Amino acid sequence: MNAGKSPLETGIKVGISSCLLGMKVRFDGGHKHDNYITQTLGRYFEWVPVCPEVEMGMEIPRENIRLVGDAEDPRLIGHKSGTDYTRMMRSYTENRLEDLKKVDLHGYILKKNSPSCGMHRVRVYAGSGAPVRSGTGIFARALMQKFPLLPIEEEGRLNDLPLRENFIERVFAHHRLFQFLNSNPRPADLVRFHTRHKLTIMSHSHKEYKSMGQLVARAGNSDFATLLYDYSVLFMRALEVKSTKRKHVNVLYHIIGHFRQSVDSEDKQELIDTFEQYRLGFLPLIVPVTLIRHHLRRHPVDWVNDQIYLNPYPAELMLRNFI
Repeated sequence: MNAGKSPLETGIKVGISSCLLGMKVRFDGGHKHDNYITQTLGRYFEWVPVCPEVEMGMEIPRENIRLVGDAEDPRLIGHKSGTDYTRMMRSYTENRLEDLKKVDLHGYILKKNSPSCGMHRVRVYAGSGAPVRSGTGIFARALMQKFPLLPIEEEGRLNDLPLRENFIERVFAHHRLFQFLNSNPRPADLVRFHTRHKLTIMSHSHKEYKSMGQLVARAGNSDFATLLYDYSVLFMRALEVKSTKRKHVNVLYHIIGHFRQSVDSEDKQELIDTFEQYRLGFLPLIVPVTLIRHHLRRHPVDWVNDQIYLNPYPAELMLRNFI
């Protein structure tokens, strides 16, 4: 499943609901195997499978369970037997999350609609009326609270290409961030890390971009451990903000500002025309980015060459190839 990884990509561990890998752990004895997850993402990620219901002791097959009561603090109830599994699930979850803390996860993919693992719009039953889609699975809620910086997404939402790109970009960014944090960095190292990610951050959130710049400027005059934590929060929060064509075009124009002396007016106009075609939705982002790389090969600009923005994840994933 993980064949074909490059050495730089080995060890990017991502938690996942076991059924998405084809494991027959569902209440009906089935699975929800996802080909994109196993055949495409599996080339780059090392999966850490988790099935809360089975791991806490429920059988296969088993009765269906539901979220019942208050959507913010629901009970986990067996549909036929009426058995309350809430305490059992919460006890299991607390222990399992402590174990996962030791694994160094860089992302997590959850099964949608699951009363244990669903992130959004899980059915919550209250009274005799129709269920309301306002819940979050008990395990999923605790996972998000325990790991607030961790990129977490449902498999169903990965069918939305912008959401897919955002999630995968965040997984690779989280991995780079924690490699950096584990390298015993000094203030100068933070400056270098931030500099390499400037265009990436700019393509997501100008607000966080400004805040992070102010934070990095204080790196030599503050408690550095606290500053690193604050920087990490802002870094991952910035990347949660979805990129847009307008933001990407702003970054692309920022890049060619560094080409003043190396690219002639004709080539610069070609770049600008390509940016506008992308902005209007006639070209995918990969086209102007590839053209920029072409000029960088001919006329290297160190600051631009070092930008993670040009290579935020393996090109084989083709996440910038859609319009």
